Amino acid sequence: MPNDLLAKVMDAAVYAALKHQYQRRAGYDRLPYMNHLLKVANALIQIGKERDEALLLAAILHDVLEDTDATHEELALRFGQEAADIVLELTDDMSIPYMERKWLQVEKAGQLSEKARKVRIVDKATNIRDILSYPLDWPLEKKKNYLDNSMQVVSRIRGGNSQLDAWFDETVQWAKQRLEEMEKSAKE
Repeated sequence: MPNDLLAKVMDAAVYAALKHQYQRRAGYDRLPYMNHLLKVANALIQIGKERDEALLLAAILHDVLEDTDATHEELALRFGQEAADIVLELTDDMSIPYMERKWLQVEKAGQLSEKARKVRIVDKATNIRDILSYPLDWPLEKKKNYLDNSMQVVSRIRGGNSQLDAWFDETVQWAKQRLEEMEKSAKE
């Protein structure tokens, strides 16, 4: 990764870490929220072989508008208009109920830009892996619903990066097996 890109990505990481500093993933052994953001950016780099500046900045910043006091204008000034716009595309309206937000993600998926689609695919895959790997106080049905919703979203945005698509598919296969194991264990 070129030094100037590395410097910008690290600046975004520091910014996101400060903005999310008191946030923890619900359940998940109270892991710092920042872990999730770094996993998304890392998967884009390691699995997707992505090196686009706006894409990587948006990956690290993708939840900052919906979860903190950051503004689109602030992101545009500090990280550039393109990265800020990608983050805005990925931002859910947190004033509406959870299930409606998930339905809107499916409905609006096809309208996402190519770069936003890549972040969304990786975000869904990393969330699925976390939901099914860490202790989380969600009923099994909610975990299944998250997987189903993710599959619906991703079915509308595939094709921008074959490695990311394949990784999502691997994640789905792993998740289905994991859910079967959890269901079996719950019945015993």
